[in-house]
Amino acid sequence: MSPPGGGQAPREAAHQYAEAGWPVFPCGEGSKLPATEHGFHDATTDHRQIDRWWSRSPARNVAIATGAPGPDVVDVDRHGDKSGFPALRKLAQAGLTGQPRAMVRTPSGGAHLYYAGTEHQHNGHIEAAHVDFRSNGGYVLAPPSQVNGRPYVVVSHQPSADTFNWAQAKELLDPQPQRREWQPRPGSGQQDLSHLARLVAGKAEGGRNEALFWAACRAAEAGRTDVFPELATSALAAGLPRREVERTLASAERTAGGRPFEREREAG
Repeated sequence: MSPPGGGQAPREAAHQYAEAGWPVFPCGEGSKLPATEHGFHDATTDHRQIDRWWSRSPARNVAIATGAPGPDVVDVDRHGDKSGFPALRKLAQAGLTGQPRAMVRTPSGGAHLYYAGTEHQHNGHIEAAHVDFRSNGGYVLAPPSQVNGRPYVVVSHQPSADTFNWAQAKELLDPQPQRREWQPRPGSGQQDLSHLARLVAGKAEGGRNEALFWAACRAAEAGRTDVFPELATSALAAGLPRREVERTLASAERTAGGRPFEREREAG
């Protein structure tokens, strides 16, 4: 599936995305803000729901929930003299861009590169490179949506099953100093990680998944996966769905090189 070309009504495009298995939901007319109560959590492929949404407001923008079963999207920013295209060229020279399914020109003159969606990647941002990544827990506006009167336009599209590896892209564009594994001082016992659960519990919507992933990675790196249930409880209390919490914890432990997290099943 590639984004539809120009000339279509938003509802027609939404049906096409849903037909391909990409969950969609409406954003406000000319806006990036969700028009549903729970944002991308409301995304669906149900054609009847799509008809209900767009029959009320036919000009609403179309948003796609990213991450499998939806696509992963590399967002190349361009605002004034700040551009992510040099970073994109660097990624291409390193052989990391593969063959995207589609390239969409955004209203600011940037680009969205669509790839096959993955299950275990998350949203990311490299400020200095002006490049973002949208996967599980994110969404993008899609053609024929408009912002400030300027549309999202398909520049090219082609069949492709290629995925995009955000971790490799970050390593190239934003390398971090080697972290040493934490070791307790002699006689100091285990590291106190209670602050991680408090951090997750205090995050507002839009930053909860990223905070949970970061906190779980820190715990796993310290060899303290025993605090995962506490992190899960904080994330659920903050409003994250249980399935998303479990996937995020499992992904964090894989990233940190540990044993995948398995939640304790309720008795009975």
